[in-house]
Amino acid sequence: MGWWERALDAAGVADPVLRADFGRQREEVTAYRREAAMATGLLLPGRMVPPVMAATAFMHRTDSLLDSGPADRGAREEAFRRWRGQVLDGLAAGRSEAPELRPLLHTVAAHPVLRDRIPEYLDAAAVELDFTGFATEADYQRYVDAYSLPGFMAVAALLGPRGDQTAYRAACRTYIDAAQRLDFVNDLAEDLGEGRLALPAEALARHGVERADLEAGRDLPGVRGLLGEALDLAEVTLAEGAAVVELVPEANRPMVRGLIGLDRLTLAAARRDPAALLRRSARPSVPGALRLLAGEYRRARRLRRR
Repeated sequence: MGWWERALDAAGVADPVLRADFGRQREEVTAYRREAAMATGLLLPGRMVPPVMAATAFMHRTDSLLDSGPADRGAREEAFRRWRGQVLDGLAAGRSEAPELRPLLHTVAAHPVLRDRIPEYLDAAAVELDFTGFATEADYQRYVDAYSLPGFMAVAALLGPRGDQTAYRAACRTYIDAAQRLDFVNDLAEDLGEGRLALPAEALARHGVERADLEAGRDLPGVRGLLGEALDLAEVTLAEGAAVVELVPEANRPMVRGLIGLDRLTLAAARRDPAALLRRSARPSVPGALRLLAGEYRRARRLRRR
C-alpha cells in the first residue's frame, strides 16, 4: 500500500468513489503548485494530507473561476454564481453528486472548523470579480482583508489550533499579506498579459514608472526600484508572519515552516534578477527546496516517532 492510500485510510476516506475523487484533486493541486503539494505530502501527518488537498483544490477552483474563467465578466459572474450555489447547497445537505465537491464536504464533516470558513471565502469572492488594480497601498491592504485572508483561511483553518483561532487568524493575516504581495510581484508578467496590474499606482508614480514600461518589459532603474521595494516589503512582512509557526499544533509546524521557507526561496530567486520578473515568474532553486523539505521531513518524522 502506497503513502497516499495510507493517508486516505488515516483520514477516514473508505468509499472507493470518494477515494478516486480525492485522488483527482491531489493531481490538480500537484499540477499547479507542485512544491506546496510535495510539502503537504511529506510534512503533514497522513490524516491531514487529504483534507488539505481537498481544501486547496476548492480554493484553486474558486479562484480560477474568478480571475481566469470566461473572458466576459458577466459569464464569469454567472459561472461563479452557479459554483457558489453548488457549494452552499452541498454544505446545507451534507452531500453532493458533484465529484469536485465530495472531498470538500467530507473534509468539512471531519473538520467542522472549516464550515464557516467556506461561506466566508465565497462571500468575499466578489472583490476578485471586480478587481481592477490598486490606487494606493491602503487599497491593497483592504484587498488582503477582504479577499486574500478569507481565501487563505479556507485552508489554513485546518492547520490551526483547536478552539479559538483569533490569535492564529491575526498571525495568518500578517503571513498572507507577505505571501500575496510576493505573488503579485512574482506573477507580474502573467498578470500584465491578462490585462491586470496588482502593484499600487502610487508606487509606480513614486518610482517614475509608467504601466507601459512594465508591459514593454523595460529594464529601467525606476522599474528595478519599484520591484525591489515590493520585494523588501514582502520580506519584512514575511519575517513578522513567521510567528504563525508557534501558534499551530506541533505536528503541523514542519508544514507551516516549509511553506514559509518556500516563500523565502522564491523571494531570493526574484531578487537575483528583478528585471526578469517582467518576462517570467521566479521559482525556488531546486537544490534549496530539496534541502528545505528534507530538513523539515526529518523533523516531522521525529515528531511522529514520539
